[in-house]
Amino acid sequence: MIEITEILINYQNAPVGIECVEQVGWKFCSNNRNVKQAAYQIQIAGDLNYTEILFDTGRIESGESAHISLVGETLNLISSYRYSIRVRIWTQGQKCSGWKESSFVTGILNRDEWRAKFITAEDESKSAESRAYYFRREFQVQKEIKEAFVHATALGLYHFYINGRKIGEDEFTPGWTSYHKHLLYQTYEITESLKGGSNTAAAMAGAGWYKGDVGSLRVRNHYGKRTAFMCQVEILYCDGSKDRFWTDSDWKGWQSPVLFSEIYDGELYDARLECSGWNQNGYDDCQWKETDVVEVPIENLAAQGSCRVGKRMELPAKRIFSTPQGDTVIDFGQNLTGWISFRIRGKKGDKIELNCFETLDADGNVYMDNLRTAKQTVTYICSGEENGWFHPHFSFQGFQYAKVASYPGKPVIEDFRACVLYSDMKETGKFICSNPDLNQLYHNIVWGMNGNFLDVPTDCPQRDERLGWTGDAQIFCRTATYLKDTYTFYSKWLRDLEADQTFEGGVPHVVPDIWTGKPVKGKIFEKGTHSAAAWADAAVIIPWTLYLMYGDKAVIRRQYRSMKAWIEFMRRHSRNNIWNYQLQFGDWVALDAEEGSYYGATPNDLTCTAYYAYSTHLFSKMAGVIGEKGDEERYTRLYEEIKDTYQKTFLDQEGRLTVRTQTAHIVSLYFGLLPESSIGRAAEDLTELLRKEGGHLVTGFVGTPYFCRVLSQNGYTKEAYELLLKEDFPSWLYQVKQGATTIWEHWDGKRPDGTMWSPAMNSFNHYAYGAVGEWLYRAMAGIEAVEEDPGFHTVIIRPHVGGGLTYVNASYESIYGKIYSGWQVQKSCITLTVEIPCNTTGVICICDVKAWKQTDGLVFKREESEYRAEAGSGIYQIVYMI
Repeated sequence: MIEITEILINYQNAPVGIECVEQVGWKFCSNNRNVKQAAYQIQIAGDLNYTEILFDTGRIESGESAHISLVGETLNLISSYRYSIRVRIWTQGQKCSGWKESSFVTGILNRDEWRAKFITAEDESKSAESRAYYFRREFQVQKEIKEAFVHATALGLYHFYINGRKIGEDEFTPGWTSYHKHLLYQTYEITESLKGGSNTAAAMAGAGWYKGDVGSLRVRNHYGKRTAFMCQVEILYCDGSKDRFWTDSDWKGWQSPVLFSEIYDGELYDARLECSGWNQNGYDDCQWKETDVVEVPIENLAAQGSCRVGKRMELPAKRIFSTPQGDTVIDFGQNLTGWISFRIRGKKGDKIELNCFETLDADGNVYMDNLRTAKQTVTYICSGEENGWFHPHFSFQGFQYAKVASYPGKPVIEDFRACVLYSDMKETGKFICSNPDLNQLYHNIVWGMNGNFLDVPTDCPQRDERLGWTGDAQIFCRTATYLKDTYTFYSKWLRDLEADQTFEGGVPHVVPDIWTGKPVKGKIFEKGTHSAAAWADAAVIIPWTLYLMYGDKAVIRRQYRSMKAWIEFMRRHSRNNIWNYQLQFGDWVALDAEEGSYYGATPNDLTCTAYYAYSTHLFSKMAGVIGEKGDEERYTRLYEEIKDTYQKTFLDQEGRLTVRTQTAHIVSLYFGLLPESSIGRAAEDLTELLRKEGGHLVTGFVGTPYFCRVLSQNGYTKEAYELLLKEDFPSWLYQVKQGATTIWEHWDGKRPDGTMWSPAMNSFNHYAYGAVGEWLYRAMAGIEAVEEDPGFHTVIIRPHVGGGLTYVNASYESIYGKIYSGWQVQKSCITLTVEIPCNTTGVICICDVKAWKQTDGLVFKREESEYRAEAGSGIYQIVYMI
């Protein structure tokens, strides 16, 4: 039996609103082993019954089931249309699958088809305000509709309605991009929402990131001074004719009851100002004002087919209690990003006010100092006629708790829910083991990602920051790609990274960039600089990681100019191959920093030059992948020159590192910067440095992500487990023992006595140190990609048994299907269960074998320090003695 289980178009499942079919891929399964594809056929049709086949590959003799490029094919697609697509395959045994069907909807394919204009109801004199505005217009539908779509976007954030019904379940559209260079629009089907005769299109738009107060300087209007909305409705009638309606100055606008809505500070909603029926037919809008047209270049518009922000789950309140100081507090039991949805109770003029926050202080009281200037306050003024629930429209909060500052009557637990918001990314990873604290750590890593992957990879979701820090993004990228399908998420963000690079190729500290060239308040930054090592290297490391995990050359081609510009920027600003430019963060917040400093003890010359070499090496390899042989040779030479300089600068005559920090040894080993003769000694020295700290790390952002990996790669798996399983400060499990439900910014964000790290920078939802998550997959479970055959087309299974664990079970949903690795320990007997997906090859690697009890048909051969066996698709169980 052969069955295709999923078709992906541009890495998206049945996308709505794409501008081209860049590539197609599929997954298939079988109850047999060693199944590989021999041929495929793709058909695209203009109807659901495939009577109107527009494109047919015929039978293509190929084993490829991912990255099938249709760019350059004559598809003759039209805008605003739903197409059917189906795939079938033949295996090497000439068995044929059935057809697997899916669909996609096109956006607006040609710029000259746009008729819509951005409209605003806001005077420029209101640029200091953050009120949301209504927009509406009635239009006529005279014929029977076959299908209808709307393409919508905003300068700010929007909700769109047809005949009183909100269209789509997305939130915070169109997201945060470098608006002047890259603005997304979303497409929704509205066929079922329209009716014959009169219809009403309406929208509400708020300030959002576009004109809101964003950044620790609390500066407004980064991109513009007026909130605006734009949409274009496309209707295809059953008789083949078309109709089109769009935003223009004929639309009316009015102030909404959302008096204030900001990313950081929350929302104020006055229900007494509601306009009942404002988004439905027949509403009297004669008092409403005419809208103004805002001129925006259409060339910046791009379709967003998927990976939009939305409500992913609801959590009930766990308890309501009184603090020692007498405050009423709601506890949701989980630090999260989203809203509180609450039942409305009260008479006209009554006020509900909730102040969201992350943690309690040592005495069990409300602690909000770490929010800095962010208010995170939601206020609702009752009209006296409500009977339902409310949540904010254009603001999100980072919280576990909420202080009930005002409430009519006594709050009851059933009246409060937490709505969890993040970008739509399919879960790809699962992990569980015999250690409950490690399971909680894994939970914390996942929830740290949930809380910080809200349209852009933010550093924290609660204080007056929430920015797309490049360093955090690249540090966590490999872990993120195990946990969820992040290809579309990162691809969107990388486009903004490129858009915001300086003319020389420098990379901002945050993307979208609101800092470069601007003064930044505080002791850490004197001016808005850019291009910090490990941060700016996101420009290269993230595309490389996506290539490794998904095997897709397209991301290399898309980001090639950006990556090359960054390498050239470093080359131009290096001196004799030593790179160190302006403000550097170094090993940020490392524990070996001097008292009162955020900068670790590892010198910037070393960390910067290490990343200069690493990114140059990765770029040279990616140049080779896409056939840029000249660049491959040129940048390989440059890498060798940097590496040679690194060794001459940072190694003594005996080949030992002169910088005696954990991080110096970690990056030197992980980035492959040492001569072969120095590797063993450097790994030994690292373990000695670890022992000097009582087995604890003292690393920061640069050293921490690779610590366990470097240890296990160099024969120190036991020390890696000991490091991971430490329970006292500083350690990952220290946070777990302190009751954390997400990853903290600082190892001692909350100290054993309950006191806090400085409130100036103390997030309790800061995912960077969760980068250890990749070690759980790559080492503990041993699920690893192969550089020479990426995307898990060849799957390495190399588990590292240890840590006193009795079992580990992990799976990863690759682009080819599910990969599973699970081991159990019973005394000296190991049972390893492996699943390899169809159309791939597995290589199972096992060390420390004293005797084989079961190999399930696999032939293991001794190679160097381990036994290896090649496995085709299927499920295998291997039992051996250690």
